[in-house]
Amino acid sequence: MVAPAAAAAIALLLIPILLFPAPMAAVLIPTDYLALQSIRKSLSDLPGSTYFASWDFTADPCSFPGVLCRDDRVVALALGDPRAGSPGLSGHLPPTLGRLSALAELSLVPGSVSGPIPTSISLCSTLRFLALSRNLLSGPIPPSLSSLAHLRVIDLGFNFLSGTIPPLLPRLPSMSTLILAGNRLSGPIPSFALNSPLVRLDLQHNRLSGQIPVSLPTSLRYLSLSSNQLSGPVDRILPSLHRLTFLDLSSNSFSGPIPGSIFALPLSSLRLQRNYFSGDLRLSGPVRIPYIDLSFNRLGGRIPAALSAAEWLYLDYNRFIGEVPTGFVDRILKGEMRVLYLQHNFLTGMAIGSPSKIPMITSLCLQFNCMVPPVQTACPARAGQQRTRPAEQCPKWRKV
Repeated sequence: MVAPAAAAAIALLLIPILLFPAPMAAVLIPTDYLALQSIRKSLSDLPGSTYFASWDFTADPCSFPGVLCRDDRVVALALGDPRAGSPGLSGHLPPTLGRLSALAELSLVPGSVSGPIPTSISLCSTLRFLALSRNLLSGPIPPSLSSLAHLRVIDLGFNFLSGTIPPLLPRLPSMSTLILAGNRLSGPIPSFALNSPLVRLDLQHNRLSGQIPVSLPTSLRYLSLSSNQLSGPVDRILPSLHRLTFLDLSSNSFSGPIPGSIFALPLSSLRLQRNYFSGDLRLSGPVRIPYIDLSFNRLGGRIPAALSAAEWLYLDYNRFIGEVPTGFVDRILKGEMRVLYLQHNFLTGMAIGSPSKIPMITSLCLQFNCMVPPVQTACPARAGQQRTRPAEQCPKWRKV
């Protein structure tokens, strides 16, 4: 059973099928007719789905659900019922898909379709939209997809695809969206064309390694590379991505400083947790990011006061020192911070006063620092039971 949220997302991806003009009555050419018959034999409704119930080849195939024709050709094929709660399809994608040479859009709702992605899809030379996410597809991404110069959207996320990303795939001249998340892809991230119109790049939850290519398109607005095996510095790459509204590099092995300029970007979410980022945070201006997670790194120095503008702020498991800036206290007492996690640092104080003044909606944790927490608040279980650091770990206390 597909989660409603996932089904709703797929339904949105299928919107482009509505952009075609109304189909005109015509007799489908034999190659397209036979290709649809082959697709019907290769795929089946999962229990609870009735998508293929009306695929009766004694009638006009252009009237089938999900089939859109122009003149005598199939130009769009949306396989499966996109409504929320639909269980999707099973079976495999047949090589005869490539016979639909006028196809501009091909999509598959979440389900249990398995096997490889047919290399013959590359014969659909006018294909602009390819979405096959959340199924059981396996094997490599066909390198021949790189020949589809009109492709704008590729979504192959959350399958079981393996191997490397074809080196020419990210260089498609019209591609605005590339989603390969949740697979078993390995190797490096290929380079991109500098003039690429790419807006969304989602490669999270794979096995990719190496460094981020310096040629990431400056057009990017959404970048997610989390939960891979990527490494190296990012301070020479991120500052050029000034259009970003979402950035997630969490759960990798990135190192070096975090460029202060990214805190001035119009991000809705900044997720850099569980890496090896180090050094002081040197912000270049005001912060307008509501959600910031820098936890589980090696960041040090004093906490910049400008970070108090965040609504959800995770700085735990770092090496921050000194007093917590008073701006944080003001924001907490006004109920303008929902989460402030500072546990497992080397902080020496926070002038917060009585715990009764902390709003119920705020989650504050100060455990395991070089101070006795001025207030006792509920911390996440991962913070442990020890309220303060051992004295030998705190220079100030060692002098007492």
